[in-house]
Amino acid sequence: MYLTHFGLSQPPFRITAHTEFFYGGGNRGAILDALIYAIRQGEGIVKVSGEVGSGKTMLCRMLQERLPEEVETVYLANPSVSPDEILHAIAFEMQLSLPRDAERLEVMQALQEYLVERHAQGKQVVVFVEEAQSMPLETLEEIRLLSNLETQHYKLLQIVLFGQPELDRNLARTEIRQLKERITHSFTLKPLTSGEIRDYLMFRLRAASYHGPDLFGPAVVKLISRASRGLTRRVNIIADKTLLAAFADNTHTLSQKHVRAAIEDSEFELSKGAVPWPKMAVALALLVTGVGLGVALHVYLQPQPEGRADTAVSRVQDARPASVPMAAETAPVEKTAPPAAPVSADIVAQRLAATENWLSKQGQSTTSIQLMGSNNLKLLRWQLDKIGRDVEMDRVFVYRTKVNGQPAWTVLYGSFPGRSEAAAALAHLPESLKANRPILRTLQGIRAEIAELQ
Repeated sequence: MYLTHFGLSQPPFRITAHTEFFYGGGNRGAILDALIYAIRQGEGIVKVSGEVGSGKTMLCRMLQERLPEEVETVYLANPSVSPDEILHAIAFEMQLSLPRDAERLEVMQALQEYLVERHAQGKQVVVFVEEAQSMPLETLEEIRLLSNLETQHYKLLQIVLFGQPELDRNLARTEIRQLKERITHSFTLKPLTSGEIRDYLMFRLRAASYHGPDLFGPAVVKLISRASRGLTRRVNIIADKTLLAAFADNTHTLSQKHVRAAIEDSEFELSKGAVPWPKMAVALALLVTGVGLGVALHVYLQPQPEGRADTAVSRVQDARPASVPMAAETAPVEKTAPPAAPVSADIVAQRLAATENWLSKQGQSTTSIQLMGSNNLKLLRWQLDKIGRDVEMDRVFVYRTKVNGQPAWTVLYGSFPGRSEAAAALAHLPESLKANRPILRTLQGIRAEIAELQ
């Protein structure tokens, strides 16, 4: 109805999971990359949890789209079935010819034969279970037994559980603890922040061919953030009705009046006990200033090692937070001690600056190769010096992130227009760089991860 009014080619805020509207911010892109990595590495059972409307279905659709052709997917949308029925449901999705009254042992045997055959063909099979919090405990236990199907070296079946926070509570129960122990990776889709909601709204508009100025101003975004509680489905519903209200007023300027009408029509409530932001901002500014001065003085007053040319300023910069994506956490870290020979103390700063410049010039389709991650600055310098002996240093990029709340750094190599070109380059990397199991990273996921530190 309002598409022509705002110059849109299609509805930007549909609540159905259209993958062309996937937003990689709010850590969604990083989680998607980590899920692809976990599945390709044969990690067994993986869990993704999040509130209703946080984007779990969209993430599942993106996984199905992004996984390579050799990965065969089985999708279970209704897991509220008995243990015997879950086996039949999976067999049905795999198009196995089995009688409806087949015994459990017969179904399990057919599943194993099918998986062994696929493995022999160089294929992987992964089962996506949506709404897993509704799955009976006995059925969850059957899922665990399915994960036992394996060859001498590989799991024959990968399983990804998508569920609401109730799934975590179910898995915490004593009678299902064996399944919890089999979960190798757990990811949580957190609500979007107000800043992420602003970027999300603009991203969806641009994906629907909008070319004008920002429609959603700060006051409007703040109101949407309060009413949606950061849940993408709610954001979509409110934003859609806000545009409709503005269209009805024959205006292109969205106001709080339009948002309030959308909230009321959606029967959402504004979050209560809103924080007095002006006072809070002053308090936070004073706190950050105090902490910053304390850290700077502590670093400045530390004794300087002999022969080191670093200034107190560079030491304070080194103390700033940074981190590595989840995929990098699983990568093996070289345990060889750094050599005593000095390396360039400025190499990290040089690559950080080069990376910032590189990121500012890249499009959304750019893909890079994540070589490694490190939470030790001295070791990172030595590793960069070593990497520079195998590839051109001007193609090596470094950015800050966090792992378990601690500063860390991620090292990337290359800038490629798409995944196929990056995959080809990864295959031809020197063996020394393949030791840490490098993975492909989208620029969207990288930017989203960096944004979390800001």
